[in-house]
Amino acid sequence: MPFALIAQRRIAYRSIPGARGRPPLVFLHEGLGSAELWRDFPDAVAARLGARALIYSRFGYGHSDGLDGKRAPQFMHEEALTVLPALLDATGIERPLLIGHSDGASIALIHAACARRPVAALVLMAPHSFVEPVCVASIANIRATYCSTADDAGGLRNRLAKYHARVDDAFLGWADVWLAPEFQTWNIEDLTRAVTTPILLIQGTDDEYGTLAQLDSIEARAQGPVSRLVLTNCGHAPHRDRAREVLDAIVTFARDKAQ
Repeated sequence: MPFALIAQRRIAYRSIPGARGRPPLVFLHEGLGSAELWRDFPDAVAARLGARALIYSRFGYGHSDGLDGKRAPQFMHEEALTVLPALLDATGIERPLLIGHSDGASIALIHAACARRPVAALVLMAPHSFVEPVCVASIANIRATYCSTADDAGGLRNRLAKYHARVDDAFLGWADVWLAPEFQTWNIEDLTRAVTTPILLIQGTDDEYGTLAQLDSIEARAQGPVSRLVLTNCGHAPHRDRAREVLDAIVTFARDKAQ
């Protein structure tokens, strides 16, 4: 997997070739994700659309360089407005269709609202625009599991270590900032008013990290066209739990809205 150099630090990524006539796809992973943990979903989307794609691991995740300190409450803004623009420039990507999951969806939304760069469209799966008690409780529970099974060969830490070279950066860097008292007022609802690009919202009704209030908030404030797909029997990862329906919805949306 190649690396891009951003501020003298390495970002691991992979590219999928495709036609230049379509907006390139950029996949932004969840809070415990990485380029590898998207598995073959980006390949399926890119193949159906005939589009180029970029899949990358943020600092602290996958095989990218580790964190350079404790994450601040504005870490998603830093990613959306500093790291992501630099990576797009380094890889020659313009006017992307951003496909984000969880924290990655929030980063995509911030980028579209504030980066002052053209974006073709947004696909936001299980996005966060404000902090909900259900999310904090779920993160607290999984953090306790992570710490209690640290020495268990089949435990969460060891399972995550298969995908993250710096597993504590990946897990604790994510969990601890979300659980920090100063993060509980984090909110990007007002930023949504600056988004005019088409948006596809996707969420499962059994999502343990958020409710449909997240989709309602974005839909009420966005200034462009908004579509939504709500899936039953689906948790926090719609592209894994209901892969066929999510793939079909993204392809239809991209063909209709992202030109």
